[in-house]
Amino acid sequence: MTKKAVVVLSGGLDSTTCMGIARHEGYELYPITFHYGQRHNREVEQARKVADFYQVPEHRIVDIGFLRDIGGSALTDTSMDIRTDGVKEDIPSTYVPARNMIFLSLAAAYAEVIGAKVIYIGVSAVDFSGYPDCRPAFIESMEQTINLATRTGTEGTRIRIKAPLMHLSKGDTVKKGLELGVPYELTTSCYQGGDEACGVCDSCQLRIKGFKEAGSIDPIPYAIEIDWNT
Repeated sequence: MTKKAVVVLSGGLDSTTCMGIARHEGYELYPITFHYGQRHNREVEQARKVADFYQVPEHRIVDIGFLRDIGGSALTDTSMDIRTDGVKEDIPSTYVPARNMIFLSLAAAYAEVIGAKVIYIGVSAVDFSGYPDCRPAFIESMEQTINLATRTGTEGTRIRIKAPLMHLSKGDTVKKGLELGVPYELTTSCYQGGDEACGVCDSCQLRIKGFKEAGSIDPIPYAIEIDWNT
């Protein structure tokens, strides 16, 4: 029987790396992408391209209008500023309330229906923007909750959450993806969502740092000149 895995796919560097890892580990991929009222549609567009690259049997795109309606994040409320003063230790304005908890709940429902026993998510506790829903304790707790709340879990077959990037730096993540032939040219990370990445938001800065640490040049275009040798 084919092993199935649900992959939470944003169209970004980390989630696309998870696609590559899941494929390498022998899973048939069932990506799920969330349109939650982001400032732009570029994430969803790039997720479609990534799904096409991996020739998946099904790609679910789910609209979560509620997150858009309540706001509370610079990613869903254009009246709030996106940080460009560097990655810091506090929780930034780009934190989306309970986002990964909601994503994993819906991914679990999908996994249960299609018979997938694994959910991949690209969270990291090393190079991240201070989001509380990227910590190991959250992932462990969420896996336990999923198995308490689903028929699959109560009947003795657990659904696992795999976060293969959890303890990797962004540089190590990029190195891993390059080894697996992950199509980074199809991905997007910029919070602004332009045709060219801004190069100054938290997400761009982490991505640039990752490619530099990996000794590679990012294949996507940037609105500012990047010295890849520093």
